[in-house]
Amino acid sequence: MDFSQAQRDPTRRFVGVGAVVVFHIIIVYALITGLARKVVEVVKGPIEVKVIEEVIKKPPPPPELLPPPPKMQAPPPPFIPPPEINIQPPPTPAPTITAVTPEAPPAPQAPVIAPPPPAPAPAPPPPAVQSAAVVCPNYREALGSVAYPREAALDNIQGEVLAEFTLGANGQIRDIVIKSSTNRIFNKPAVQMIQTRLSCKGQGQDIKLTLPISFKLN
Repeated sequence: MDFSQAQRDPTRRFVGVGAVVVFHIIIVYALITGLARKVVEVVKGPIEVKVIEEVIKKPPPPPELLPPPPKMQAPPPPFIPPPEINIQPPPTPAPTITAVTPEAPPAPQAPVIAPPPPAPAPAPPPPAVQSAAVVCPNYREALGSVAYPREAALDNIQGEVLAEFTLGANGQIRDIVIKSSTNRIFNKPAVQMIQTRLSCKGQGQDIKLTLPISFKLN
């Protein structure tokens, strides 16, 4: 058959068009009968999701530190005794006789006697205690002018006071001490009287004086 005639044959063209039409019909039928829906349901089936944990590799443990090997000390060398050496003593020389001239012993020396230390100077004797009546010409007037304590007068109290003081070389009175007192209320007036009223003459040196003072109500 001629090729140009074959191209012009309408039978083959109808067969191809018919095949295409049949294919479309099959697709439309499948959509109508639900075949496509089943395919979609199969596609929409459950999806399994698996979580894969990341495996973290642990670092390897540190290497164990082994103690250093003990130091091996060399054993001490064996003891070797030293060789014995015999030393002969030198020959003893013959004794020689020498004359010894005796020397006279030294003359004994006289012992040196140190002079005794000087004796300490004797301490000056303490001043003798005398009565103020000997060197104080106004002692009677002073005793009569002593102030009587008001409290003692109100309570009708009487007493005695023995005072002691130092009279300087120039007649100055100092170091007043109450040696005894029947009542302390009389001590202050007695001291004030000796300081302000009593007048004594100096004796060229310090002396101790005593003065008895009576407090009596007339």
